[in-house]
Amino acid sequence: MKRFAPASALVMAAVLMAAPLQADPVEIATARGPVTLAAPPAKVAVFDIAAADTLEALGVAPVGLPTQLYVDYLDRGAAAPIGTLFEPDLEALSTLEPDLIVIGSRSAAQFEAVAQVAPTIDMTISPDVLGDARARLETYGTLFHREAKAAALEATLDARLAEVQGAAKGRGDALIVLTNGPKISAYGRGSRFGWLHDAVGLPEAWPALKPEVHGDAISFEFIAEVDPDWLIVVDRGAATGAAGVSARETLDNPLVAGTKAAKAGQVVYLNAANLYIAGGGYQALMANLAELLAALKG
Repeated sequence: MKRFAPASALVMAAVLMAAPLQADPVEIATARGPVTLAAPPAKVAVFDIAAADTLEALGVAPVGLPTQLYVDYLDRGAAAPIGTLFEPDLEALSTLEPDLIVIGSRSAAQFEAVAQVAPTIDMTISPDVLGDARARLETYGTLFHREAKAAALEATLDARLAEVQGAAKGRGDALIVLTNGPKISAYGRGSRFGWLHDAVGLPEAWPALKPEVHGDAISFEFIAEVDPDWLIVVDRGAATGAAGVSARETLDNPLVAGTKAAKAGQVVYLNAANLYIAGGGYQALMANLAELLAALKG
């Protein structure tokens, strides 16, 4: 350490103020294990929609975002387009000279490519969506020195979960389905949407579903046989902007109409982009929970 000759307090203060500030290193958890970074990074480029969602909730504005965000609530601000979730524009990314690049889920396969430009972290959300959402919120809060904001957001999430679970108590079981045009898949605990059972408190109408990434392929006859009290629906086409048959059209048939869920008006069409694309992002999570709460109270 440099030793200073005796000086007045004013001189010492001037010297300290003139010295460059160094970012303190911090170890954070990622999908690929712990990583040590200088915090806070001044410029961050983001290729994961859930990460962009939570960072926005914390007040962190990325310098670069994908050309298509899929969800309608994210504000691009001054963020430059840096390619798609599947194909990064390395030239545009390099021009930004980011201190950190965040990838995850659909962009995770591009880790090695973008890591050539700047330090990169993989923040993929696992099927433990609630657990990972909390972990990411805390991690970003630490990394960007927004710990108090992260704690406040988590408290709001806890309150929303308690309200949803209270409204769901004693309201029967649920079957979670995803439609992809005319095709239907069901999702149980351990799957990408299975966290909804734990978050809401509605048990599985069919506990034998496999925790497959793309769900268990099912038929209308299966839905009729299971006869759930609640049918929670995710429309993949609506999430990705694909043309074709909507979930409402696919499920508009006598077999589904004969279920307890349909007869009671308890078929819930969640905002699919929030759940399918931005799943695990704080704002998407809160919005989906608000939809479920409204349905349960309705």
